[in-house]
Amino acid sequence: MMIKVLLLVVFFSIMIGVGYYCRKNATDVNGFVLGGRSVGPWLTAFAYGTSYFSAVVFVGYAGQFGWKYGIAATWAGIGNALIGSLLAWAVLGRRTRVMTQHLSSRTMPEFFERRFGSKSLKLAASAVTFIFLIPYTASLYNGLSRLFGMAFNIDYTVCVVVMAVLTGVYVIVGGYMATAINDFIQGIIMLFGICAVIGFVLRSQGGFLEALNGLASVTDPEVSEIPGVFNSFFGPDPVNLLGVVILTSLGTWGLPQMVQKFYAIRSEKSVEAGTVISTLFAFVVAGGCYFLGGFGRLFSDRVDVAAEGYDAIVPAMLAGLPDLLIAVVVILVLSASMSTLSSLVLTSSSTLTIDFINGTLVKEMKEKKQVFVMRCLIVVFIAISVVIAIVQYRGGITFIAQLMGVSWGALAGAFLAPFLFGLYWKGTTKAACWVSFLFSTIVMLLNIFLRSSFPRLLQSPINAGAFCMIAGLILVPLVSLVTKKPEKALVDDAFSCYERKVLVPQRDALGEDA
Repeated sequence: MMIKVLLLVVFFSIMIGVGYYCRKNATDVNGFVLGGRSVGPWLTAFAYGTSYFSAVVFVGYAGQFGWKYGIAATWAGIGNALIGSLLAWAVLGRRTRVMTQHLSSRTMPEFFERRFGSKSLKLAASAVTFIFLIPYTASLYNGLSRLFGMAFNIDYTVCVVVMAVLTGVYVIVGGYMATAINDFIQGIIMLFGICAVIGFVLRSQGGFLEALNGLASVTDPEVSEIPGVFNSFFGPDPVNLLGVVILTSLGTWGLPQMVQKFYAIRSEKSVEAGTVISTLFAFVVAGGCYFLGGFGRLFSDRVDVAAEGYDAIVPAMLAGLPDLLIAVVVILVLSASMSTLSSLVLTSSSTLTIDFINGTLVKEMKEKKQVFVMRCLIVVFIAISVVIAIVQYRGGITFIAQLMGVSWGALAGAFLAPFLFGLYWKGTTKAACWVSFLFSTIVMLLNIFLRSSFPRLLQSPINAGAFCMIAGLILVPLVSLVTKKPEKALVDDAFSCYERKVLVPQRDALGEDA
């Protein structure tokens, strides 16, 4: 117990110390929200990765999808690395950085306003972000209760409040730069932690090959009659597995808290290096989480999934680990949750302040007042998420849990296509953005209230979210072709940033005389 407590004290002390160290970078809006657009590749890549993977992935998704699909669940981690990280950086990273700086946009809703010349788009995007980020924020606490109960026998409420308060302190004091540095530290913990956990869990089953053989002997008539299906290449249900891959991989392209990382990156070299670092990080962390969860059925004698739910699977797998490694796992899950929580509350507060309050409720706010309001809203958002998490845990309210499940689908479905086409295609129209916003939010809300009326495949919030993203990629170009064309001067100005001439050293580009 002393080792566990000591590691936690050291961990929290470092997080708070970094927050105070970075307070000098959080004196204006640009510094507080984007770190002055001067964040290097390692910090940006780790901030992207740690915001991507939280306790929801390590405890919830790894356990749930590992149980359903066996070792084939690893495809979700591979998709996260190749689509959610590598392609996202390659397709969005550089162009996002260039155009958002040119348009002086600091948030995704502000981008929509200035790219399409529509304040109403900004307000709508701000509302969607606020509505769906709050329940997503609350979901981050879900994986903590069982792990802390296993390691410390501490009440869930205490865990949630302590984590929320400590995260709030370093974000409020140090802003984005404190978040980025802490994300880097937390990312290192996640990398080493997940490798150590996989090694010990497989060793407890006699090694990798023995664990695979054990998985081959597992049968579940309710899932499949085929023997060895849980250690097969695509698992027992490849169609629904594909939905998981699409939602958790392509979804990052439209999530405000993820895309905003590209706004802050420093240079061209940082984009190139960040692409590689972020992809490798995702391979290890996401691939490792889903790979670990794939062996969950080997521990079916320790957990009753029907009674305890999928969140009990991973804690049951870890229960036999040495005390020191359990302490590492607790800090791993804390790191994953705190990094994502800090990113979400910073995105929520900046969006509401910059995109909704300033210029709408208050005609003109000074820089210092905007930063002050953002800090106050961080407190509000964290408090709301804590209340939702505790109410759900103690009351067993399934409605809230369902809303958490659809938040990714609604956000990514609404924003992915308008943002992507807005960066690349001059013909994207304001009407197409509205169609994407409305289509995805309505479909995902209906999925909560009228789920039984949906086609069987789309009754799953995961499949419904994946459907919304793909539908948006079809609807935006189609609607753009048949609606009023955007103002030429507005579009030409937005895309002029890509044509600006920039001098670079000859080692980076050959000149005509060379």
